[in-house]
Amino acid sequence: MKIDLFKIILFFIGLLCCNSSFASNNPPPPIPPPPPGLPIDGELMGLMFASVILGFYKIYKYKKASSQT
Repeated sequence: MKIDLFKIILFFIGLLCCNSSFASNNPPPPIPPPPPGLPIDGELMGLMFASVILGFYKIYKYKKASSQT
């Protein structure tokens, strides 16, 4: 039985390729912590001012529409 050099080389290439395919992957990095809660009091006064203005506008528009009928 004669062993061919091509078969030996092919066998070792196969061993080298299979070895890398069975290697385990690195675990995923840990999940970063959630960001801290953000304060809402920075723009709270502006939001309240805008809601008061919108309320006055809606009341004015309603009274104007009801007085024309």
